[in-house]
Amino acid sequence: MSVKKLKLTVAAAAVLAALTGAYSVGHFYPMGHAHATSQPALDNVGGSQFAPVAALPDMSGIVARNGPAVVNISVSGTHNLTAGLPDVPQLDPSDPFYEFFRHFRIPQQQGEAPVHGLGSGFIVSAEGIILTNAHVIDGADEVMVKLTDKREFKAKVLGMDKASDVAVLKINAKDLPVLKTGNSDRARVGDWVLAIGSPFGFENSATAGIVSAKSRSLPDGSYVPFIQTDVAVNPGNSGGPLFNTNGEVIGINSQIYSRSGGYQGLSFAIPINVAMNVEQQIVSHGKVERGRIGVAIQDVNQSLAESFGLKKTSGALVSSVEKGGPAAKAGIEPGDIILAVNGKDISSSSDLPVIVATMTPGETAKLHIWRKGGSREITVQVGSFAAEKVAGNVSSEAAKGRLGVVVRALTPEEKRQAGIGSGVLVEDIAGAAARAGIQSGDIVLSINGEPVASPDQLRSLVTKAGKHIAVLVERDDARIFIPIDLG
Repeated sequence: MSVKKLKLTVAAAAVLAALTGAYSVGHFYPMGHAHATSQPALDNVGGSQFAPVAALPDMSGIVARNGPAVVNISVSGTHNLTAGLPDVPQLDPSDPFYEFFRHFRIPQQQGEAPVHGLGSGFIVSAEGIILTNAHVIDGADEVMVKLTDKREFKAKVLGMDKASDVAVLKINAKDLPVLKTGNSDRARVGDWVLAIGSPFGFENSATAGIVSAKSRSLPDGSYVPFIQTDVAVNPGNSGGPLFNTNGEVIGINSQIYSRSGGYQGLSFAIPINVAMNVEQQIVSHGKVERGRIGVAIQDVNQSLAESFGLKKTSGALVSSVEKGGPAAKAGIEPGDIILAVNGKDISSSSDLPVIVATMTPGETAKLHIWRKGGSREITVQVGSFAAEKVAGNVSSEAAKGRLGVVVRALTPEEKRQAGIGSGVLVEDIAGAAARAGIQSGDIVLSINGEPVASPDQLRSLVTKAGKHIAVLVERDDARIFIPIDLG
C-alpha cells in the first residue's frame, strides 16, 4: 500500500476510463456550533433494555455558511513529450519475437501536450488570499479560481512551499466570504470533521468522518505532522478545507493512503497551524524559512529504552550528526536521546522536526537530552534549511529571456560546498527552461560545453546559440545534461 497525493485530474482520464471502465486516482465567517439532534433513550421498550443512542452532529449549518468560501481551482499547462522509440520488451536476443519488436517499433509522438487539472481551495482573506496544495498548481501555466456564485478569476501564485505542500494564491476581488481558522493542535482523535471540495469536479461536495490519528509521519519525508481522518476525499478534493464541528478550518486535505489511488478510508490533512505559518511567511517575506539542527533521528522503542536506561519510550534517538552542523557544534553526539526542546516534550521522534522547523534560523534552542544514564541541557543555535525558492507567477525577467531563467552568481561558500569553481544558481524559470525540466536550485555549469562563470556570460552564450543547446546542471550532487529547444 502506498501514500498518494491527490494528483491533478488530467484530460487523459477519459481515455483511461474507456479502457478500464473506471477512473480512480489520487491528487487533491465565524461559525456557530454544529447542532446535535436530540434522541430519547430507549429504556425498557417492550421489556428489553437498550443503551442510549448517541446523537450524530448536524453538519448542514457548517456547509451552508462555509460553502461560499470554498473555491474550485482549475489549472492548465503543457507536458513536454520526448521524441524517441519505445523500448524493446525484455526478450532474449535468440527469441524469434526479438527481431519483430526491434524492427516494427512505432515512433512516439513528440512536442507538447496540453494538461488540465482540478483541485480545491479556500479563502482566508476578504481581499482574495486563497490557500490550496502546492501539488495542485505545481507546473501550471495558468490557474483559474471559480467561486460558488459562478464568478471566475485568473489567480496569481504568490508562492508555494513544496516541503509542506501549501500554496498561496491571490485573486483580484474584494469583500469575499472568509473561513475562520481554528487551532489544529486542539483536534482530538475521535472528533467529528467535515471536508468540502470538488471531487471529480463536483463543486462544493461535503463529506464527513472523524479524526483517526494525529501527528502521522508519511514516507514522503515531509516534516508535516499530518492529521489522519476517514473522511472521503477523491481527485479534486485536494487543497480543500477540513472543518471541526465549530465550523473552523483545522486542516487542508492533501493525501490519501491507497492501493488503487482512490479513497479507501485513510485520508491525510495538513494541520492548519502549519499551513498558516507558511501563508504568513509567503505573504510577508515572499519565502519560507525553517530551522534545522542537523541530526538524523529514530524512535525509541522498548528495547532501546531499556538499553539506554530510560523508564519510558519517549524522545528522539540521535542516530547520526551532520558534520559541521548546528548540533555537532553544540556537542550533540550519536546515541543522545532528545527528550524536550525549550520545555516541549518530545513524545516520539516525529515531534522533533515539527518543533525545530517552526523555529527561526539563528534562534537558540535549549535541548533536554539523555546521555549515558543521565540527563543534561545543551544549547543549540538553530540553522536554516537551504532557502527554498517560492515559486510564484513567472517573473518578468524569466519570461523575457530566451532561455527563461533568472540566475545569480554563486557565493564562495556555495562553490565550496558544491565542490565547483564556477557556475550560476537558477532562482526562477519560465518558457523553454521550464518545458525542458530546469528547476529552481539547479546550478548551471556550462552551455554547449562552454563553462558558465557569471549571469552575463550565460546570457551571452544563449544569445549566440542556435535553436538547440545542451545545458549541464548540477542537481542534488549529480550532474546531468538537459537538451533545450530555444525555438
